[in-house]
Amino acid sequence: MIIESLELKNFRNYQSLKVNMSSGTNIFFGDNAQGKTNVLESIFLASTSKSYRIARDKDLIQFGNDEAHIKMEVRKRGVPYRIDMHLKKNKSKGIAIDEIPIHKASELFGIANIVSFSPEDLGLIKDGPAIRRRFMDLELCQLDKVYLYNLTRYNKTLNQRNKLLKDIKYKPSLMDTLSVWDDELTKYGLKIIEIRKKFIDELKDIIIGIHHQLTGGVEQLKIKYNANVSEEDFHDTLLRIRDSELKQQITLAGPHRDDIQFLINDKDIRKFGSQGQQRSAALALKLSEIELVRNKIDDDPILLLDDVLSELDSKRQNYLLNILSNTQNIITCTGLDDFVNNRFHIDELFHVVNGTVTKIDDRSKILL
Repeated sequence: MIIESLELKNFRNYQSLKVNMSSGTNIFFGDNAQGKTNVLESIFLASTSKSYRIARDKDLIQFGNDEAHIKMEVRKRGVPYRIDMHLKKNKSKGIAIDEIPIHKASELFGIANIVSFSPEDLGLIKDGPAIRRRFMDLELCQLDKVYLYNLTRYNKTLNQRNKLLKDIKYKPSLMDTLSVWDDELTKYGLKIIEIRKKFIDELKDIIIGIHHQLTGGVEQLKIKYNANVSEEDFHDTLLRIRDSELKQQITLAGPHRDDIQFLINDKDIRKFGSQGQQRSAALALKLSEIELVRNKIDDDPILLLDDVLSELDSKRQNYLLNILSNTQNIITCTGLDDFVNNRFHIDELFHVVNGTVTKIDDRSKILL
Protein backbone atom coordinates (compact mmCIF):
# COMPACT_ATOMS: atom_id res chain seq x y z
CA MET A 1 0.00 0.00 0.00
CA ILE A 2 1.50 3.33 -1.04
CA ILE A 3 0.58 6.91 -1.79
CA GLU A 4 1.75 7.61 -5.33
CA SER A 5 1.04 11.33 -5.53
CA LEU A 6 -0.45 14.24 -3.63
CA GLU A 7 -1.89 17.49 -4.95
CA LEU A 8 -3.01 20.44 -2.86
CA LYS A 9 -4.75 23.65 -3.83
CA ASN A 10 -5.36 26.48 -1.37
CA PHE A 11 -4.75 24.11 1.56
CA ARG A 12 -3.20 25.77 4.64
CA ASN A 13 -0.15 27.68 3.33
CA TYR A 14 -0.07 25.84 -0.02
CA GLN A 15 -1.51 27.72 -2.96
CA SER A 16 -0.54 24.84 -5.23
CA LEU A 17 1.44 21.66 -4.68
CA LYS A 18 2.01 18.44 -6.61
CA VAL A 19 4.47 15.77 -5.48
CA ASN A 20 5.08 12.19 -6.57
CA MET A 21 6.01 9.84 -3.74
CA SER A 22 8.45 6.96 -3.60
CA SER A 23 7.28 3.62 -2.24
CA GLY A 24 10.13 3.90 0.29
CA THR A 25 11.16 6.89 2.39
CA ASN A 26 10.05 10.41 1.50
CA ILE A 27 11.50 13.21 3.61
CA PHE A 28 10.20 16.78 3.75
CA PHE A 29 12.76 18.96 5.52
CA GLY A 30 13.00 22.65 6.32
CA ASP A 31 12.75 25.20 9.10
CA ASN A 32 9.80 25.33 11.47
CA ALA A 33 6.52 26.95 10.35
CA GLN A 34 7.19 26.41 6.63
CA GLY A 35 4.40 23.89 5.94
CA LYS A 36 5.96 20.47 6.48
CA THR A 37 3.30 19.28 8.92
CA ASN A 38 0.58 20.59 6.59
CA VAL A 39 1.60 17.93 4.05
CA LEU A 40 1.09 15.15 6.61
CA GLU A 41 -2.16 16.70 7.77
CA SER A 42 -3.55 16.69 4.22
CA ILE A 43 -2.69 12.98 3.84
CA PHE A 44 -4.30 12.15 7.18
CA LEU A 45 -7.40 14.15 6.22
CA ALA A 46 -7.71 12.46 2.83
CA SER A 47 -7.38 9.05 4.51
CA THR A 48 -9.74 9.53 7.47
CA SER A 49 -11.89 12.59 6.63
CA LYS A 50 -10.57 14.27 9.78
CA SER A 51 -7.59 16.41 10.73
CA TYR A 52 -5.38 15.07 13.51
CA ARG A 53 -4.82 18.67 14.55
CA ILE A 54 -8.55 19.03 15.37
CA ALA A 55 -9.08 21.97 13.05
CA ARG A 56 -12.35 23.08 11.52
CA ASP A 57 -12.56 22.64 7.76
CA LYS A 58 -12.65 26.39 7.18
CA ASP A 59 -9.38 26.76 9.10
CA LEU A 60 -7.69 24.46 6.57
CA ILE A 61 -8.51 26.75 3.64
CA GLN A 62 -5.83 29.22 2.67
CA PHE A 63 -6.64 32.78 3.73
CA GLY A 64 -8.55 34.70 1.08
CA ASN A 65 -10.10 31.61 -0.55
CA ASP A 66 -13.47 29.92 -0.11
CA GLU A 67 -12.42 26.37 -1.05
CA ALA A 68 -9.46 24.02 -0.87
CA HIS A 69 -8.81 20.79 -2.72
CA ILE A 70 -6.82 17.64 -1.91
CA LYS A 71 -6.18 14.97 -4.51
CA MET A 72 -4.38 11.81 -3.43
CA GLU A 73 -3.59 8.79 -5.57
CA VAL A 74 -3.15 5.51 -3.69
CA ARG A 75 -2.16 2.04 -4.86
CA LYS A 76 -3.39 -0.86 -2.71
CA ARG A 77 -2.49 -4.44 -3.67
CA GLY A 78 -1.87 -3.23 -7.20
CA VAL A 79 -5.25 -1.47 -7.48
CA PRO A 80 -5.18 2.33 -8.00
CA TYR A 81 -7.53 4.63 -6.09
CA ARG A 82 -8.05 8.35 -6.45
CA ILE A 83 -9.32 10.33 -3.47
CA ASP A 84 -10.60 13.88 -4.00
CA MET A 85 -11.64 16.13 -1.16
CA HIS A 86 -13.14 19.61 -1.46
CA LEU A 87 -13.16 21.74 1.67
CA LYS A 88 -15.65 24.59 1.75
CA LYS A 89 -15.92 27.50 4.17
CA ASN A 90 -19.65 27.43 4.69
CA LYS A 91 -20.60 23.88 3.64
CA SER A 92 -19.71 20.32 4.51
CA LYS A 93 -16.69 18.86 2.75
CA GLY A 94 -17.20 16.91 -0.45
CA ILE A 95 -15.40 13.59 -0.96
CA ALA A 96 -15.10 11.45 -4.06
CA ILE A 97 -13.41 8.09 -4.63
CA ASP A 98 -12.40 7.45 -8.23
CA GLU A 99 -14.46 10.54 -9.13
CA ILE A 100 -17.64 9.05 -7.60
CA PRO A 101 -19.02 11.16 -4.71
CA ILE A 102 -19.48 9.43 -1.36
CA HIS A 103 -21.80 10.44 1.45
CA LYS A 104 -20.43 8.47 4.40
CA ALA A 105 -16.96 8.57 5.93
CA SER A 106 -17.12 4.80 6.31
CA GLU A 107 -16.63 4.54 2.54
CA LEU A 108 -13.30 6.38 2.82
CA PHE A 109 -11.82 4.57 5.80
CA GLY A 110 -9.51 1.68 4.95
CA ILE A 111 -8.49 2.72 1.45
CA ALA A 112 -5.24 4.15 2.81
CA ASN A 113 -4.32 2.62 6.18
CA ILE A 114 -2.05 5.09 7.90
CA VAL A 115 -0.21 5.19 11.20
CA SER A 116 0.78 8.69 12.28
CA PHE A 117 3.44 9.49 14.85
CA SER A 118 4.27 12.94 16.20
CA PRO A 119 6.03 14.28 19.31
CA GLU A 120 2.60 14.72 20.88
CA ASP A 121 2.16 10.93 20.74
CA LEU A 122 4.97 10.62 23.27
CA GLY A 123 2.39 12.02 25.68
CA LEU A 124 0.04 9.09 25.09
CA ILE A 125 0.95 7.69 28.48
CA LYS A 126 1.17 10.75 30.70
CA ASP A 127 -1.75 12.74 29.29
CA GLY A 128 -5.43 12.26 30.07
CA PRO A 129 -7.70 9.35 29.04
CA ALA A 130 -9.17 11.20 26.04
CA ILE A 131 -5.94 10.90 24.02
CA ARG A 132 -5.82 7.12 24.61
CA ARG A 133 -9.46 6.69 23.62
CA ARG A 134 -8.70 8.67 20.48
CA PHE A 135 -5.78 6.35 19.76
CA MET A 136 -8.12 3.34 19.89
CA ASP A 137 -10.86 5.02 17.89
CA LEU A 138 -8.64 6.28 15.06
CA GLU A 139 -7.08 2.89 14.46
CA LEU A 140 -10.24 0.84 14.90
CA CYS A 141 -12.20 3.10 12.55
CA GLN A 142 -9.62 2.39 9.82
CA LEU A 143 -9.65 -1.34 10.45
CA ASP A 144 -13.29 -2.04 11.20
CA LYS A 145 -16.24 -0.34 9.52
CA VAL A 146 -18.62 -2.01 11.98
CA TYR A 147 -16.76 -0.27 14.79
CA LEU A 148 -16.97 3.04 12.93
CA TYR A 149 -20.74 2.61 12.56
CA ASN A 150 -21.24 1.72 16.23
CA LEU A 151 -19.02 4.58 17.41
CA THR A 152 -20.88 7.07 15.24
CA ARG A 153 -24.25 5.86 16.53
CA TYR A 154 -23.01 5.83 20.11
CA ASN A 155 -21.73 9.42 19.93
CA LYS A 156 -25.00 10.64 18.41
CA THR A 157 -26.96 8.84 21.12
CA LEU A 158 -24.67 10.23 23.81
CA ASN A 159 -25.22 13.79 22.59
CA GLN A 160 -28.99 13.31 22.49
CA ARG A 161 -29.01 11.77 25.94
CA ASN A 162 -26.93 14.60 27.39
CA LYS A 163 -29.31 17.13 25.86
CA LEU A 164 -32.25 15.27 27.37
CA LEU A 165 -30.64 15.28 30.82
CA LYS A 166 -30.44 19.06 30.57
CA ASP A 167 -33.98 19.46 29.21
CA ILE A 168 -35.56 17.34 31.96
CA LYS A 169 -34.70 20.04 34.48
CA TYR A 170 -37.10 22.41 32.71
CA LYS A 171 -39.60 19.80 31.51
CA PRO A 172 -39.83 16.88 33.98
CA SER A 173 -42.33 15.00 31.79
CA LEU A 174 -39.43 14.15 29.46
CA MET A 175 -38.17 11.71 32.11
CA ASP A 176 -40.36 9.03 30.53
CA THR A 177 -38.22 9.07 27.38
CA LEU A 178 -34.88 8.61 29.14
CA SER A 179 -35.16 4.82 29.20
CA VAL A 180 -35.30 4.77 25.38
CA TRP A 181 -31.92 6.54 25.22
CA ASP A 182 -30.55 4.20 27.90
CA ASP A 183 -31.38 1.25 25.64
CA GLU A 184 -29.74 2.88 22.61
CA LEU A 185 -26.63 3.87 24.56
CA THR A 186 -26.09 0.37 25.90
CA LYS A 187 -26.87 -1.23 22.53
CA TYR A 188 -24.01 0.56 20.76
CA GLY A 189 -21.81 0.94 23.82
CA LEU A 190 -21.61 -2.80 24.43
CA LYS A 191 -20.43 -3.38 20.87
CA ILE A 192 -17.72 -0.74 21.29
CA ILE A 193 -16.51 -2.32 24.53
CA GLU A 194 -16.35 -5.75 22.93
CA ILE A 195 -14.26 -4.57 19.95
CA ARG A 196 -11.95 -2.39 22.08
CA LYS A 197 -11.31 -5.28 24.44
CA LYS A 198 -10.30 -7.54 21.56
CA PHE A 199 -8.10 -4.79 20.09
CA ILE A 200 -6.16 -4.33 23.33
CA ASP A 201 -5.84 -8.10 23.80
CA GLU A 202 -4.21 -8.35 20.37
CA LEU A 203 -2.04 -5.29 21.01
CA LYS A 204 -0.73 -6.51 24.37
CA ASP A 205 0.83 -9.61 22.81
CA ILE A 206 2.78 -7.45 20.37
CA ILE A 207 3.82 -4.65 22.70
CA ILE A 208 5.57 -6.95 25.18
CA GLY A 209 8.17 -8.05 22.63
CA ILE A 210 8.75 -4.58 21.18
CA HIS A 211 9.14 -2.97 24.60
CA HIS A 212 11.50 -5.79 25.61
CA GLN A 213 13.79 -4.95 22.69
CA LEU A 214 13.55 -1.19 23.27
CA THR A 215 14.61 -1.49 26.91
CA GLY A 216 17.03 -4.39 26.58
CA GLY A 217 14.75 -6.67 28.58
CA VAL A 218 15.23 -4.70 31.79
CA GLU A 219 11.49 -4.08 32.24
CA GLN A 220 8.28 -5.79 31.19
CA LEU A 221 5.41 -3.64 30.02
CA LYS A 222 1.81 -4.71 30.49
CA ILE A 223 -1.15 -2.99 28.89
CA LYS A 224 -4.68 -3.17 30.27
CA TYR A 225 -8.03 -2.02 28.91
CA ASN A 226 -9.97 -0.29 31.67
CA ALA A 227 -13.60 -0.24 30.60
CA ASN A 228 -15.63 2.33 32.50
CA VAL A 229 -18.49 -0.16 32.80
CA SER A 230 -18.58 -3.92 32.40
CA GLU A 231 -20.53 -5.58 29.63
CA GLU A 232 -22.74 -7.21 32.24
CA ASP A 233 -23.89 -4.16 34.21
CA PHE A 234 -23.86 -1.20 31.79
CA HIS A 235 -27.64 -0.77 31.79
CA ASP A 236 -27.94 -1.36 35.54
CA THR A 237 -25.22 1.23 36.15
CA LEU A 238 -27.19 3.86 34.23
CA LEU A 239 -30.22 3.17 36.44
CA ARG A 240 -28.12 3.26 39.61
CA ILE A 241 -26.50 6.65 38.86
CA ARG A 242 -29.55 8.32 37.34
CA ASP A 243 -29.97 10.83 40.18
CA SER A 244 -26.32 11.92 39.84
CA GLU A 245 -26.67 12.27 36.08
CA LEU A 246 -29.81 14.38 36.41
CA LYS A 247 -28.04 16.59 38.92
CA GLN A 248 -24.90 17.01 36.79
CA GLN A 249 -26.87 16.93 33.51
CA ILE A 250 -24.38 14.66 31.77
CA THR A 251 -23.91 10.94 31.07
CA LEU A 252 -21.51 9.59 33.68
CA ALA A 253 -21.02 5.99 32.52
CA GLY A 254 -20.08 4.35 29.25
CA PRO A 255 -17.17 3.74 26.86
CA HIS A 256 -16.73 7.50 26.39
CA ARG A 257 -14.97 7.26 29.77
CA ASP A 258 -12.76 4.24 29.03
CA ASP A 259 -8.99 4.27 29.45
CA ILE A 260 -5.87 2.20 28.79
CA GLN A 261 -3.48 1.47 31.65
CA PHE A 262 0.27 0.81 31.28
CA LEU A 263 2.04 -1.13 33.99
CA ILE A 264 5.70 -1.91 34.73
CA ASN A 265 6.22 -4.24 37.67
CA ASP A 266 2.48 -3.87 38.33
CA LYS A 267 2.87 -0.10 38.84
CA ASP A 268 0.91 2.41 36.78
CA ILE A 269 3.62 4.31 34.90
CA ARG A 270 1.31 7.23 34.22
CA LYS A 271 1.38 7.93 37.96
CA PHE A 272 4.63 6.39 39.10
CA GLY A 273 6.81 5.97 36.00
CA SER A 274 9.75 8.12 34.99
CA GLN A 275 9.66 10.27 31.86
CA GLY A 276 11.95 7.75 30.15
CA GLN A 277 9.61 4.86 30.99
CA GLN A 278 6.62 6.81 29.70
CA ARG A 279 8.35 7.69 26.41
CA SER A 280 9.52 4.12 25.86
CA ALA A 281 6.00 2.82 26.47
CA ALA A 282 4.51 5.40 24.07
CA LEU A 283 7.02 4.47 21.36
CA ALA A 284 6.35 0.77 21.91
CA LEU A 285 2.62 1.43 21.59
CA LYS A 286 2.96 3.21 18.24
CA LEU A 287 5.32 0.54 16.89
CA SER A 288 2.88 -2.14 18.05
CA GLU A 289 0.15 -0.33 16.18
CA ILE A 290 2.18 -0.71 12.95
CA GLU A 291 2.57 -4.46 13.49
CA LEU A 292 -1.09 -4.94 14.41
CA VAL A 293 -2.29 -3.13 11.29
CA ARG A 294 0.11 -5.20 9.17
CA ASN A 295 -1.36 -8.39 10.63
CA LYS A 296 -4.94 -7.21 10.15
CA ILE A 297 -4.77 -6.04 6.54
CA ASP A 298 -1.99 -8.36 5.33
CA ASP A 299 -0.20 -5.31 3.96
CA ASP A 300 2.11 -2.58 5.22
CA PRO A 301 0.45 0.61 6.46
CA ILE A 302 1.68 4.04 5.37
CA LEU A 303 3.67 5.79 8.09
CA LEU A 304 3.49 9.52 8.77
CA LEU A 305 6.24 10.74 11.09
CA ASP A 306 6.17 14.38 12.08
CA ASP A 307 9.60 15.43 13.42
CA VAL A 308 9.80 12.45 15.76
CA LEU A 309 13.48 11.48 15.54
CA SER A 310 14.61 14.69 17.21
CA GLU A 311 12.65 13.66 20.31
CA LEU A 312 14.36 10.24 20.65
CA ASP A 313 17.78 9.16 21.86
CA SER A 314 20.13 7.29 19.49
CA LYS A 315 19.03 3.83 20.67
CA ARG A 316 15.36 4.52 20.07
CA GLN A 317 16.18 6.27 16.78
CA ASN A 318 17.97 3.16 15.53
CA TYR A 319 15.11 0.90 16.55
CA LEU A 320 12.53 3.11 14.85
CA LEU A 321 14.58 3.44 11.66
CA ASN A 322 14.91 -0.34 11.42
CA ILE A 323 11.12 -0.63 11.58
CA LEU A 324 10.78 1.88 8.74
CA SER A 325 12.74 -0.19 6.25
CA ASN A 326 9.68 -2.21 5.19
CA THR A 327 7.07 0.53 4.75
CA GLN A 328 6.32 3.68 2.82
CA ASN A 329 7.38 6.52 5.09
CA ILE A 330 6.49 10.18 4.80
CA ILE A 331 8.67 12.04 7.26
CA THR A 332 9.12 15.67 8.27
CA CYS A 333 12.22 17.05 9.99
CA THR A 334 14.15 20.27 10.38
CA GLY A 335 17.54 18.68 9.68
CA LEU A 336 18.95 15.51 8.14
CA ASP A 337 21.71 14.75 10.64
CA ASP A 338 19.83 11.89 12.32
CA PHE A 339 19.33 10.12 8.99
CA VAL A 340 22.94 10.68 7.91
CA ASN A 341 24.36 9.55 11.24
CA ASN A 342 22.29 6.37 11.12
CA ARG A 343 23.12 5.80 7.43
CA PHE A 344 19.44 5.64 6.63
CA HIS A 345 18.48 5.39 2.96
CA ILE A 346 16.40 8.29 1.63
CA ASP A 347 14.42 7.65 -1.56
CA GLU A 348 12.91 11.09 -2.15
CA LEU A 349 14.01 14.35 -0.57
CA PHE A 350 11.94 17.53 -0.60
CA HIS A 351 12.89 20.96 0.75
CA VAL A 352 9.99 23.00 2.15
CA VAL A 353 10.18 26.80 2.27
CA ASN A 354 7.11 28.89 2.99
CA GLY A 355 4.60 26.64 1.27
CA THR A 356 6.86 25.77 -1.66
CA VAL A 357 8.24 22.24 -2.05
CA THR A 358 11.36 21.60 -4.10
CA LYS A 359 12.55 18.10 -4.95
CA ILE A 360 16.27 17.67 -4.24
CA ASP A 361 18.01 15.45 -6.78
CA ASP A 362 21.59 16.49 -6.09
CA ARG A 363 22.05 15.76 -2.38
CA SER A 364 25.84 15.97 -2.25
CA LYS A 365 25.97 19.40 -0.61
CA ILE A 366 22.91 18.99 1.63
CA LEU A 367 24.00 15.62 3.09
CA LEU A 368 27.59 16.64 3.81
